[in-house]
Amino acid sequence: MATAHPVDTRLPFGRQLAFGIQHVLIMYTGCITVPLVFGAAVGLDRETVAMLINADLLIAGLITIIQSLGVGKLAGVRLPIVCGATFAGLTPMILIAEEYGLQAVYGSMLVGGIVGLALAWPFAKVIKFFPPLVTGAVLTVVGISLIGVAGGLIVGTDPTAPTFADPANIALAVAVMAVAIGFICLGRGIWTQLGVLIALLVGTVAALPMGLIDLGGVSGSAWLGVPTPFHFGGPEFPITAVVAMSIVMAVVFAESTASMLAVSEITGKPVTKSDIARGLAGDGLSGIFGGIFNAFVDTVFTQNVGAVATTRVYSRYVTATSGVILVVLGALPKVGSVVAALPKPVVGGVGLILFATVAVVGINTLRKVDLSDRINTTIAAVAVGIGLVPELAEGMFDKFPSAAQILLGSGITLAAITAFSLNLLFNHTGLGAAARRSADGTPGTESDQITGESVVPAHA
Repeated sequence: MATAHPVDTRLPFGRQLAFGIQHVLIMYTGCITVPLVFGAAVGLDRETVAMLINADLLIAGLITIIQSLGVGKLAGVRLPIVCGATFAGLTPMILIAEEYGLQAVYGSMLVGGIVGLALAWPFAKVIKFFPPLVTGAVLTVVGISLIGVAGGLIVGTDPTAPTFADPANIALAVAVMAVAIGFICLGRGIWTQLGVLIALLVGTVAALPMGLIDLGGVSGSAWLGVPTPFHFGGPEFPITAVVAMSIVMAVVFAESTASMLAVSEITGKPVTKSDIARGLAGDGLSGIFGGIFNAFVDTVFTQNVGAVATTRVYSRYVTATSGVILVVLGALPKVGSVVAALPKPVVGGVGLILFATVAVVGINTLRKVDLSDRINTTIAAVAVGIGLVPELAEGMFDKFPSAAQILLGSGITLAAITAFSLNLLFNHTGLGAAARRSADGTPGTESDQITGESVVPAHA
């Protein structure tokens, strides 16, 4: 009798719940950041922002369940992934709100989701153009760029604030990292896998006497709060807004594709074009549900990809459990407020490990490419370099048109476009073959080409 793949294996309830909670704790701050920033940018009151957070968690949980368990042949990649609001849609949503109003924001998101659902299968057909050379470069940029997010949680983002770069906060983050490293590297069995969760709990307890835990928002939160469809009124569909949100969906597709391939690589579970298409359909559904319930477009959260790699817990039923927890949090704002009270230096400490793990996964993916080939090396180098420019040179594209900033402001998007385009040019045309022949006199080969129905081969 064949043994089920670890991805398709259920864990004992207690372990499944513990790992599910760990995934939620890892992604929670990132998930609620988008509605917090959006609400502040468009001048929404605290009650309305709380409603956006509820909707955000509810839809993120629903999409996570769909991606983990699948919905027949329609949607769901059936891998251990957790989804949440993407920052790719934040800037265009703010611009649409300022120009056309909130009804246009969610109307255009609804149409963008429908467009995404329609394009999921055609997009998946070009998956052969996302070999390890492309996905490895993108994942490396994803991991490195997220390290700045972890650093901001630890030291703060306002240099004028009295707590900015407080040595006590930095020491707390270091202590959290030490606990996580100790369990991950020295622990055995389940203790190794629960290292991140234990570090979060220990760090939170240590933060109590430091006054870093603010429970002020908990008492004012309602126990029940289910978002009302079309809270801001009937949807509107300005063509410019619709085009902008459709572009956002394409960007999300590129991000999610790289993440799904990474999870496939990490777990050793091969994925087909149909699997990727169903995963992208899940992204499209997030746009549709988000447009109806005042939420946001969701993508695969890379920090949770890092958690899968770190813990080596590959069961998709664990992330499905995370989805259920997110749905519950979305319906219980008071409980969600407690989770949101996790001290930022604590979250930043574990985030630093997880985000860097994503970068290492990208580097390991690039090892599968023949980097002795000067063309492949150049493609990887240029993609990583261009992808990191917006992260390291903040404000570089501020003077460009707002429509262009949707693409240029995301280093992940730039890395994906650069790697994809250069790989297409030099590994799928006669140009690369001719260049290789001129260099060594032998026919050019595409050493990193993935062929056949299986997109990612299984690895032990």
